[in-house]
Amino acid sequence: MVPLSYYLILSTLMFGIGMFGALTRRNAIGILMALELMFNAVNLNFVAFSRYLPQPLLQGQIFAIFVITVAAAEAAVGLAIVLGLYRNFQTINVDEINLMKW
Repeated sequence: MVPLSYYLILSTLMFGIGMFGALTRRNAIGILMALELMFNAVNLNFVAFSRYLPQPLLQGQIFAIFVITVAAAEAAVGLAIVLGLYRNFQTINVDEINLMKW
């Protein structure tokens, strides 16, 4: 049986890589992918803690399914926004899009 600490280390690494990608990427698609990586790190934590709780109920798995559903909706809305930005600005580089700037 794999110890809980291995799952926590893996999810911390995944979340860190996702955070680094979200903060350093200039491409809007790359930022969305980094956000999805952070969501998956959280899901891994939910399932790992659910597995190692004294009373194994399905709470962690249910939360993970909920997060996956929210992530799918977020991806659909995010890709629609990126498509709209590309139609208006002909780029998806977030540095070149200054819609909210004066």
